[in-house]
Amino acid sequence: MMKRLLTLLVALMLAGPVSAQNGPLRLTITDGVIEPITFAAPSFEAENPAAQQAASDISRLVVQDLAGTGLFREVPAVAFISQVSSFAQPVAFPDWRAINAQALVVGAVNVNGNQLTVKFRLYDVFSGQELGQGLQFAGTVDGWRRMGHKVADAVYSRITGEGGYFDSRVVFVSESGPKDNRQKRLAIMDFDGANVQFLTDSSSIVLAPRFSPNGDRVLYTSFESGFPRINVLNVANVGRQQLQTAPGEMAFSPRFSRDGRQVIYSLSNGGNTDIYRTDLATGQHVRLTQTPSIETAPSLSPDGSQIVFESDRSGNQQLYIMSANGGEARRISFGEGRYGTPVWSPRGDLVAFTKQNAGRFHIGVMRIDGSEERLLTSSFLDEGPTWSPNGRVIMFSRETQGAGGTSSVYSVDISGRNLKAVPLQGGSSDPSWGPLQP
Repeated sequence: MMKRLLTLLVALMLAGPVSAQNGPLRLTITDGVIEPITFAAPSFEAENPAAQQAASDISRLVVQDLAGTGLFREVPAVAFISQVSSFAQPVAFPDWRAINAQALVVGAVNVNGNQLTVKFRLYDVFSGQELGQGLQFAGTVDGWRRMGHKVADAVYSRITGEGGYFDSRVVFVSESGPKDNRQKRLAIMDFDGANVQFLTDSSSIVLAPRFSPNGDRVLYTSFESGFPRINVLNVANVGRQQLQTAPGEMAFSPRFSRDGRQVIYSLSNGGNTDIYRTDLATGQHVRLTQTPSIETAPSLSPDGSQIVFESDRSGNQQLYIMSANGGEARRISFGEGRYGTPVWSPRGDLVAFTKQNAGRFHIGVMRIDGSEERLLTSSFLDEGPTWSPNGRVIMFSRETQGAGGTSSVYSVDISGRNLKAVPLQGGSSDPSWGPLQP
């Protein structure tokens, strides 16, 4: 049914059988796009006068989300032969084929008071069939961006077979002031840099925020007491609690367990740094490494059974994997240079990392056995990767050189293509990508 549409994705797939099927298309995309899928998205129909602005805004946001992936290319409205004036009208497929649109997105928006409803359909133009069934989302007028992201996620998923990532948020460190006196505070944003909200003030240094698995809480390191301490912040009410540590101990590099009930982190005591796990309800601590070297930046596998971390036990920073309960670790990084800040992919097949070699910093990925290392970026300073919910895109921090250098958040596809800055006002660093919103 989808053969002509599928041929444009052949360059993206692993070797192996690929077949069309009823319902969402299932593809495994592993490389860059040679020729993006062309799609048309006429402005969504406003079903009543109050919906005119929302209909225009939502349809443009859907286009921005899809085109921003690098997997899709919009056919501009000036090329349209047909116009979609009603959501219910039949589709004139020959007119859309004539302008080389492979996919067609049509939608309608209704506003009743503060309530907004958006519905859409997705068509495979060459087969002349609807891809999946039409969907409807409801929310508030102020939440129109979420409705647009949800539509784009559904379109993306039906064509690629992957989960979406547009209706998600990112917590990060917002920076202001000169490089030698940076003011830092936690902030949260939509994945595309919109709707920035601040979670803390700039009265103390904050570092390395990390979302909980369901996005309701954020872990971060604070220097409020003069020593690094780990705080747990509730996103909804900005209430917080602090992990208890003994006087003189320094705790940092925290991450939630997969159930959100525990935290794994690094703790430095008496000049030695090891990885610990703490139960948030009971406060019970468990030490997971027992070596004289520095062990830090732990990240759990999606199933919670293993931890990847960085250690200098071999003489310089390298990556290791061990059981989530501790024990013997195996080294997985063997290239030139130093490796750090490993993060396990949500899919479980890759580890993203920061690499420093020959005076340059890189964001890279490798298989969990250390094979197939690929460097995705290169600059004066790239660090701190974080995965999109579907494991397709990586965000990271990039800092420019010199006394006037600034930090920005960037994203890149795991193929190494589509590198771009996230549009934010002022400096930004330490992104942590949260899950899809419920």
